[in-house]
Amino acid sequence: MNNQLLKYGALVTVVMALLSGCSSTGTDTTDTASAGTSVPSSQVSTGSVSTEGVTATTLGTDTAVPRVFYFEFDRAVLNAESTAALRLHAEWLRDNPVNVRLEGHADERGTREYNMALGERRANAVRDFLISEGVNGNLLEVISYGEESPASLDSNETAWALNRRVEMK
Repeated sequence: MNNQLLKYGALVTVVMALLSGCSSTGTDTTDTASAGTSVPSSQVSTGSVSTEGVTATTLGTDTAVPRVFYFEFDRAVLNAESTAALRLHAEWLRDNPVNVRLEGHADERGTREYNMALGERRANAVRDFLISEGVNGNLLEVISYGEESPASLDSNETAWALNRRVEMK
């Protein structure tokens, strides 16, 4: 059991080191989130996992693991940071089988139908990865909201990057 905790700690440390290495020294607070709060641009980068303000699960350790996974524009491919966090989720879900809903989202660009399909492809990418890691697929529900449930209502690159996501609930 202690060996398992060491593995969790080591993997989370590597993920956090990667995330901190990508941050910039300055922040740009010119873009605002839909709640009216400033969102520094260093917290939003396309294709990365941000732990700022993200609901997380603890997985039996003191370290929170992100439950929101971000995607590049018009893509449904998981990046390295997402797969590292999803491996931790998969390990926990194998030992603690619970139902999980994977909610796919897209930004406002594109037709409603296209964005619904893109959100579904993104959620399925997360689902397929979890299944490949040994999670029971019958416990995973995929739903797409397309552009209908944005994290940010602004129309700029920062907001669009926040909206291109899959939420694990």
